[in-house]
Order: sequence, then C-alpha cells, then structure tokens
Amino acid sequence: MEAVKNKLVVLSGKGGVGKSTVACQLALGLAKRGKKVGILDIDICGPSVPKIMGVEGKDVLQGEGGKWVPVERDGIKIMSIQFLLENASDAVVWRGPRKDACIKQFLTDVQWGGLDVLVIDTPPGTSDEHITLCECLKGHPNTGAVVVTGPQQVACDDVRKELSFCRKLGLPLHGLVENMSGFVCPHCADCVPVFSSGGGQQLATDYNVAFLGKIPIDPRLASAEDEGVHFADAFPASETAKCINSILQQIEGKLVS
Repeated sequence: MEAVKNKLVVLSGKGGVGKSTVACQLALGLAKRGKKVGILDIDICGPSVPKIMGVEGKDVLQGEGGKWVPVERDGIKIMSIQFLLENASDAVVWRGPRKDACIKQFLTDVQWGGLDVLVIDTPPGTSDEHITLCECLKGHPNTGAVVVTGPQQVACDDVRKELSFCRKLGLPLHGLVENMSGFVCPHCADCVPVFSSGGGQQLATDYNVAFLGKIPIDPRLASAEDEGVHFADAFPASETAKCINSILQQIEGKLVS
C-alpha cells in the first residue's frame, strides 16, 4: 500500500443509496482523467463492483510471492471477493473474523503496484469491515472518505451515524454526495424530486462537511452498469454525467499528485 498515493474510501450508513455506483463512477472517471486507479470491493457479502465494471466472471491469478494479480479493465486494477467464488451467485456466509482477515489480505496481498488512487467500496453500516479497514489504513497518508446518501430523511438519519463513525475513528472526510437526487425528464430536462430534496446538503451543513453535489436518477445509468459500460463516456451530455464530472473535479483537487 506504500506505493498507493491516495486511498479514497466510499461509505454510507444506508444500503441502497448507490454507494457502489458512486465508487465505480469515481474510479472510471479518475482513470479517464489520466490517473492510475485501482478499485477494491470490500463488500464481502454483496459485491457489486465486478458487475458494474464489466469484469464479472473473470479470475484473479497468483503472481510473484503468492500475491494476487488483480483483474484489469481499461488500466483500472480491480479486486473483489466475487473473483474467488466458484459461482457469482454463491452466498458468502462468514463471521466477522474471517471477513476481517479477507480485507487485510486484499490490502496487503494484492499486487496493486504504483497507483495514484485506490477507491475502496465498502458495505453499508459501521461494523467489523469498516473498523478493520480503518485500522489497516491508520498511519497511511492521504486517506479520505466520500460519504453517499439519498435525499430522503430515512437515508440521512443513517448516514449521520457514518459521519459520526468517521470522526470517531479519525478518518478524514473529503465530502458528501447526494445520490438519486430527483429524476431529470428526458424530454424537458425538468428535475422532479422523487425522494424529496436537499437532505444531503443539509446533512453536510450540519456536520461541516463539503457538499460535493447531487446526482439525479437516470435509467440509462442503471442500464450502463448492468452492461459494464462507462456511463459518462456513453452519455456525456446527460445531466447525470455532468454532475458526476463536477464531483470528480472536486475530488481530484483533494488528491495528492
């Protein structure tokens, strides 16, 4: 991990807010901007990164020193528990200690090489996996978190706990993203607040955290991820792609070169 300049942890206290979507779009966007990027999926029980990145069904190999060689897509190095399963539909039924050991291996026993940034996609919540990750990254410079929420109050209430978790463990916060923030009409470009509006911005204000922006719902984004397509490349003029690029620009400014 010493050769990884920046570690970008993507978190959310709530499941289903699009955390893996944000993590993968950040990895793809940063690579497009010329960064050497890796993405690590530590959601042991619900890995989504291989599907979104279009590398489902690939295998990792053992390289020099017995370390795993990550799967690559467009120069992005990718590691997930899914690559180690016989069947992608198999459930991972592990207790905390085994999951913790797996996360430690992913950080230390994978040939990440020299990266500008390693994006780490985490499961929802504030449990064993998150504590183990923070313990492993403690003392590593240039580590920061991006927290993802939905706009509705029920999501924001859970994400408050994630922000509190980051502060308790000393994990620096790069900012907060409000995902699924309205639906942009493909005909008139009007944005309808399907799940209410403004919850993420208020949460960022309450916790004195940078508000990185809102990402509106676009059905084409879901389709692109199902097919392993880079959404911002496929639909660069869409409002959602513009919002993602704005967030990317802000995050890029927080990274160490």
